[in-house]
Amino acid sequence: MADRAALEDLVRVQGERVRGLKQQKASAEQIEEEVAKLLKLKAQLGPDEGKPKFVLKTPKGTRDYSPRQMAVREKVFDVIISCFKRHGAEVIDTPVFELKETLTGKYGEDSKLIYDLKDQGGELLSLRYDLTVPFARYLAMNKLTNIKRYHIAKVYRRDNPAMTRGRYREFYQCDFDIAGQFDPMIPDAECLKIMCEILSSLQIGDFLVKVNDRRILDGMFAVCGVPDSKFRTICSSVDKLDKVSWEEVKNEMVGEKGLAPEVADRIGDYVQQHGGVSLVEQLLQDPKLSQNKQALEGLGDLKLLFEYLTLFGIVDKISFDLSLARGLDYYTGVIYEAVLLQPPARAGEEPLGVGSVAAGGRYDGLVGMFDPKGRKVPCVGLSIGVERIFSIVEQRLEALEEKVRTTETQVLVASAQKKLLEERLKLVSELWDAGIKAELLYKKNPKLLNQLQYCEEAGIPLVAIIGEQELKDGVIKLRSVASREEVDVRREDLVEEIKRRTSQPLCIC
Repeated sequence: MADRAALEDLVRVQGERVRGLKQQKASAEQIEEEVAKLLKLKAQLGPDEGKPKFVLKTPKGTRDYSPRQMAVREKVFDVIISCFKRHGAEVIDTPVFELKETLTGKYGEDSKLIYDLKDQGGELLSLRYDLTVPFARYLAMNKLTNIKRYHIAKVYRRDNPAMTRGRYREFYQCDFDIAGQFDPMIPDAECLKIMCEILSSLQIGDFLVKVNDRRILDGMFAVCGVPDSKFRTICSSVDKLDKVSWEEVKNEMVGEKGLAPEVADRIGDYVQQHGGVSLVEQLLQDPKLSQNKQALEGLGDLKLLFEYLTLFGIVDKISFDLSLARGLDYYTGVIYEAVLLQPPARAGEEPLGVGSVAAGGRYDGLVGMFDPKGRKVPCVGLSIGVERIFSIVEQRLEALEEKVRTTETQVLVASAQKKLLEERLKLVSELWDAGIKAELLYKKNPKLLNQLQYCEEAGIPLVAIIGEQELKDGVIKLRSVASREEVDVRREDLVEEIKRRTSQPLCIC
């Protein structure tokens, strides 16, 4: 047994040596040589029959977040939350799981992606798929008819994950919604303004917000000859046009969903159009579409929406796109989706959309589905695709090799001589009590060089150095880590001096 313990120690030490060489970026030959030694030791160790074997991995479609990644995440959340608050939103929270019947029948073809839980004491439960349906349930249950709220929380989808593109099975959504009876298109325009403000503030690249209206889509399907029973399923096919060609979408409509080829061709004439308010005006004159009541209402509202978007100064970011369908069943009016644009490959070409980073729309009937008397509460909202945004920001930081601060420590309390632990503890406690973010090394007599090195590695801007002479004079030596300048500050003035020097917001990206 003692021999085995000694061998395990050798394996551990050799393992640390290999990891150290990799971190130091040693030569491949040297690493290979040490790995061979490690494998030889492991072979001598042999299998440990009594030890249970664990698979150390996160479940498919999920991930851990390192301090660096969490620092980036918090920065993104701060930008989003400050925008939501700037527009007067309150915050709510709801349970991570809902009654299964609450979620059933709200998501169209995506319902198959809902995670169902095992029967727990007579209640059939499911993990929430989004934050919109729980919000509608919350409104109906509390008999609320008017609220502007935001909600940031995790949701769950049994999807095929694409981790590099920010697509997971467990992920955050950041939702903003306005519920209540208001004059047409004013709340809708504000939602689009919020979307543009957030995406501009995050500086993740040029973007375009595609806008359409479910009533225009339904009217278009009707005049093209789509049977009523096929509206939703054809809608989900059209929604794929941002990912695949029209020919593939047409083949799905005709081959899989049984639509007549000539009907599909008529749909194709419409859904391949996009533009601005001039396209809205053109469709208002369309001989077929203008005869459909639903389409006419939708086009009238979009014309009004473009007026408000012009006043908000964001109309150049908006495109009326007839192919935008948004697959969820609960949308009833205006729908929108923001996509990041990739610069064109050649001059004169249009920029390419490289993925959705925010979306939303109007859903006037959802609350009524939960209300016992069917009372409707009109709602409009948006959701920011933060996981995709995190991926983009992380990739950008890695490409620039930017250092990311993972703490907000303003000052390290250090000592220049031995036997000053008590003085360091007293000073750091004074700083904490005054609201200063401070640290000290957990050693009785740390070397000053080690303390300064720790500050450089952690990005701590200031060091408060205590020495025997400083204690006699009633001062603290305050050192700037970046410039290495040192000044003596009276102990009673130290808090104000640290606050003054670190009043600039800490930047992490």
